[in-house]
Amino acid sequence: MAHKKNPNAQALGSLGGKARAKNLSDAEVTKIASKGGKARAAKLSAAELSRIAKQAVAARERKRTRKKGGK
Repeated sequence: MAHKKNPNAQALGSLGGKARAKNLSDAEVTKIASKGGKARAAKLSAAELSRIAKQAVAARERKRTRKKGGK
């Protein structure tokens, strides 16, 4: 029989993270997010990193052309 998670404990756990995030400065949030991004990138293959980088370039290009009145 599978172990059921306690929904009350799950709710308290999510509140803890949200409460902590409210008390952090923007700089602290940025620092934590940067660590997460670096850890994620370290796990990706070169091909995946390249694919993600190409998507980012395409998104920036779309944003840039929209600001100039393009499509």
